Amino acid sequence: MPELLADPLFVAIAIVAVLITGISKGGFGGIALLAVPLMSLVISPVQAAGIMLPIMIPMDFLSIWVYRKRWDGKNLAILIPAATVGITIGGLTAGWVNEDIIRLLVGIIALVFALHRWRGLRRAAKSASPTAKPAGRPPNVFWGGFWGTCAGFTSFLAHAGSPPYQVYMLPRGLSKEIYTGTSVMFFAAANAIKLIPYGMLGQLSVTNLTVSGALLPLVPVGVFLGVWINRRLREETFFAIILAAIFIVGLKLIWDGVFNLFGI
Repeated sequence: MPELLADPLFVAIAIVAVLITGISKGGFGGIALLAVPLMSLVISPVQAAGIMLPIMIPMDFLSIWVYRKRWDGKNLAILIPAATVGITIGGLTAGWVNEDIIRLLVGIIALVFALHRWRGLRRAAKSASPTAKPAGRPPNVFWGGFWGTCAGFTSFLAHAGSPPYQVYMLPRGLSKEIYTGTSVMFFAAANAIKLIPYGMLGQLSVTNLTVSGALLPLVPVGVFLGVWINRRLREETFFAIILAAIFIVGLKLIWDGVFNLFGI
């Protein structure tokens, strides 16, 4: 048994991280961003990402089946090739990047995401109207390529492609189901592509896969919790709790990264 599974602190944090990922798939998209930063409090962010990827793949298969007929092909035709470029850049530069720099970047991504979502929720609350429908923007090759590349790169680092992806996709004005289905297809494709560089870099080691396998049974529990919470707790309240957690974890990772890099 890997030493990690004998560490009570790691096991406790990993359980929370996997449950949050499952909850995200169960009706609260985006909060899976918290998983790697949370696990990075006790292990390297590189290893945390390696452990989480095999856990996310089965969830992607289930989500693809659910949304197999509801997605926007025009935007995906721009985003997926761009994400491939971003993932490739991440894979080629991974050997040069210090783990504390990754920890710092993941912390910054977490903070930016939390602030971005807070701002979006406040705007939505102010402009909420039962008859309001956002004016959608057509697919844009330049911005789709730019934000898709950013999403691929941050997804490679820490499965944190959601912030740049949302910056591009939210203004498209898609319906809720088409938006969700497009997100499912995009991140499933990104996760599948990441298997190649992750494998080449040794992130799919026997140790990491053993830990992933031990945590895998928690996935349906997390999905069930997501559905249960979605039915009983106001979405605004739930997101407020999660965004506060993401913000705090982001601050901690930034502090750790800066402290280790500069000895502050």
